[in-house]
Amino acid sequence: MPETITSRDAARFPIIASCTLFGLYLFFKVFSQEYINLLLSVYFFVLGVLALSHTMSPLMTRIFPDSFPNKQYQLLFTQGSGEAKEEVVNYEFDTKNLVCLVISSVVGVWYLFKKHWIANNLFGLAFALNGVELLHLNNVSTGCILLGGLFVYDVFWVFGTNVMVTVAKSFEAPIKLVFPQDLLERGLNASNFAMLGLGDIVIPGIFIALLLRFDVSLKKNSRTYFYTSFLAYIFGLGLTIFVMHTFKHAQPALLYLVPVCIGFPVVVALLKGELTEMFRYEETPPEDEDAKEDSSDSEKKDQ
Repeated sequence: MPETITSRDAARFPIIASCTLFGLYLFFKVFSQEYINLLLSVYFFVLGVLALSHTMSPLMTRIFPDSFPNKQYQLLFTQGSGEAKEEVVNYEFDTKNLVCLVISSVVGVWYLFKKHWIANNLFGLAFALNGVELLHLNNVSTGCILLGGLFVYDVFWVFGTNVMVTVAKSFEAPIKLVFPQDLLERGLNASNFAMLGLGDIVIPGIFIALLLRFDVSLKKNSRTYFYTSFLAYIFGLGLTIFVMHTFKHAQPALLYLVPVCIGFPVVVALLKGELTEMFRYEETPPEDEDAKEDSSDSEKKDQ
């Protein structure tokens, strides 16, 4: 089930992220980088295999023919006995899911032993897609709080200290996408990379996804705010790359992404006279919707 981010969560997020980042920085300063990365590699191997398998599953469903023998399985763990028995794990899957898991495991082993940039990016994209799918903002105001707070966080830790850059270069895990700058010279064996943190994809991504759901709620059969924010993201990312190459210095991507991802849709809403409607739009968490359905059902029974 998706996790809904409230305004309180959004306000605390930059503080929690700062503590985590600085904690990692201290870890790399105090302990051996080799052993930390070995532990993290195993941890992200497991997470990456599961995330990539989940991401591939819809694609595999389309690729496999209808004649494919697709059997259903169930993994069930319980604790206790008799009336006190409780489900700990109840996971249903099929043969197609197992095929996805095998393919993902091959990519995982490739990443674990070779740390190849393609395997890193496959895992990174899987993490980003799952993040956008499972994290939801409840309204536009919460999105502005989250993006604004992380705007300050990104600028401070990149320009104010060397913490962000040090951790990004030391952290050998698929928490970033890497782009080979010497691809033409060295091909797949490229070793000089530019980096884009997954936070620079997921955080604007969940805001863009919120605007897509707002488009749907308007019932106008258009995706104006989604396309506006998506093009704004591309523009902001291009501006980041341009400035980075111009000044030859690492840039906080959110410095450029946040103003355009918020500013462009707000300007469009102003021009269309839908600004108030945009900021009034609010989503109800799935658990709240279930509670409402249960209460309405009970009311009907009472009547």
